[in-house]
Amino acid sequence: MTVRDLDRETTALLERFGFDEELFEALRRRVAAGELSPEANLVRGRIEPPRPGDVTRLAAPGEEGYEEARAAGLDALRNGEVAQVVLAGGMATRFGGVVKAVVPAVDGRSFLDVKLGQTRELERALDASVPVALMTSFATDEAVRGHVEGRGLGDVLVFSQFVSLRLDEHGELFRDDEGRVSPYAPGHGDLLPALRSSGTVERLRERGVRFVTVSNVDNLGARVDPAVVGSHLVAGRPLTCEVAVKEGDLGGAPVRVDGKLQLVEGPRFPPDFDQERVPVFNTNTASVSVDALDHDYGLTWLYVRKTVDGRAAVQLERLYNELSAFLPTTYLEVPRRGPRGRFLPIKEPEDLELAQADLRELLAASLA
Repeated sequence: MTVRDLDRETTALLERFGFDEELFEALRRRVAAGELSPEANLVRGRIEPPRPGDVTRLAAPGEEGYEEARAAGLDALRNGEVAQVVLAGGMATRFGGVVKAVVPAVDGRSFLDVKLGQTRELERALDASVPVALMTSFATDEAVRGHVEGRGLGDVLVFSQFVSLRLDEHGELFRDDEGRVSPYAPGHGDLLPALRSSGTVERLRERGVRFVTVSNVDNLGARVDPAVVGSHLVAGRPLTCEVAVKEGDLGGAPVRVDGKLQLVEGPRFPPDFDQERVPVFNTNTASVSVDALDHDYGLTWLYVRKTVDGRAAVQLERLYNELSAFLPTTYLEVPRRGPRGRFLPIKEPEDLELAQADLRELLAASLA
């Protein structure tokens, strides 16, 4: 059975959210042939930790370079050159099946209320305009759009990432216990083509935007900060990836692969590479020039095993951070916590309860 034989409801979902049947079939054949597998995820070549000078620390107030960066950031914000892109897609599974973006995060305010509220406060303080774009998925789009409209969160561009179908380990369509195919959102690497195909890149360019900040909706520390904006501009590279000092964190990190510095995500590290040799990790927050967004990149398709209805399923996903393999990149070490903290991810409901004090400290701190 092929995707052409699917029921009407599933077919409508695939059509609405940009399912690419030709790409899907090509990837499915690669899974069936063993070309895409956990082993194929692994980076080939000599992997080394970053060298001295590969990571730049964000200057704190009073330190050398801070005022220069902050002034550059303030100018860019007041000139309308900065936009905020918030990743609000995925599968809406970690918060008990509800869409995390619209869940109350602190004092009755949702994640989106807080995230966009921080940006609106900065706009008012600087008499500036910071366009906001939200990337949703088929699982979150309706809830996010309704929340933005119902809460009056201002002029927000909403676009969706794509949809694909899970496979079994032989490359055939995975079906759940009721015999239905299993759609999923194939990673935030969709950001790049979705920005273009939705027309969002062009709309931002028409507004005078030169670069965007990108962050997860559940990381309320990743605000639009003039000093971070300016650090990106002063460095003069098309991409800045924010990293933070590890505290037992797993995931991607900047390393040198055959001498070339780039971010490598967790599933791509060979098992014999000691990730503890890298003192920082990727926070999934970045600044990217609009011109760099307007290109196609050969991002790696990662083979990801999932358990669905107690059985093994396969998802193929891309991650936008792999842009660092194609673009000159600044790796900016940012503080995790405190009034200027930039890494406060809320992945599970328990995290939210534990983070209330830190959240209120962040909300009380002005970055203008």
